[in-house]
This record gives sequence, structure tokens and C-alpha cells, in this order.
Amino acid sequence: MNRSRFDFVVGLFVAIGLLAMVFMALKVGNLASFDSGSGYVLEARFDNIGGLKVRAPVKSAGVVVGRVDSVGLDKETFEAIVRLRITSDYRFSKDTIASILTSGLLGEQYVGLESGGDPVYLAQGDRVGKTQSAMILEKLISQFLFSKAAETPAKAP
Repeated sequence: MNRSRFDFVVGLFVAIGLLAMVFMALKVGNLASFDSGSGYVLEARFDNIGGLKVRAPVKSAGVVVGRVDSVGLDKETFEAIVRLRITSDYRFSKDTIASILTSGLLGEQYVGLESGGDPVYLAQGDRVGKTQSAMILEKLISQFLFSKAAETPAKAP
């Protein structure tokens, strides 16, 4: 193999490697989506969404069924309004529960949907009636520490 052909093959290999790294970076950052935006949008209201971000996954039984479309704040009730874009392949009943969960102890936050048994399904623009807000680790730790500090030590006989 002559020198110029060898240089071309090495350059092609490096270019493919760089493209693969860019693709993986976009996938890890939830920025690469080959979705055409199809599906339907549901609204869920939470007291606290923790660190939930736009493009976070929406999962049901561990399967990604959609993405968080937008996050906002209701100026009257001060509730977080989360819009979920659900893939049109999946349907959820009217009594579905939306919870904000965390992957692992310190992993990313996502919205978990648990469907109920109602025969009527949610449609475009409907609101998920039952929600469970995010558990904030700092709040739990502070509650535990304050409860331990409030306990009075037992007196020695």
C-alpha cells in the first residue's frame, strides 16, 4: 500500500471515530432524537419537580414512552406545569399516576407513569389528575437530622 492511500485510510478512520463520538455525546445528552415530534401532549402539575429537565425521559414499567416537552410555573397556584410528549404507540388511562423518580441514588430524574384500570384513555391536551412530586434528598436528610436533634437523650439511673 502506498503512502497516500495509507494516509487516506487513516484519515477516514479518524473521521468515522469523530462522528461516532459526536453521535454518542448527543445521545448521552438527550439531544439526538430521530423522532418526528409525533405523539400527543399531556399536562401534569407537581408541587416540586426537583431537577427535572426538558427532554428528560418519560417511562412506564422502565420503558421510555416519551419525553418532557416543557417545564413551567403556574403564576397563580405556584405549581410546576410539566408537559409530556408521549409517543402515539402508547395510551394511558384517565387514572394514570405521574411521579418524578430518580435513576439510582444520584442519577437523572425522569417522569414515571403508572396506568390504572379506567377504560377511558387520556388524549391530546389532557391533564394527568394524580401526581407525586420529586423526593428531595437534602430535605429528607435535614428532616432526619432535626428529628434526631429533637429527641431527648435517656437519663442514666
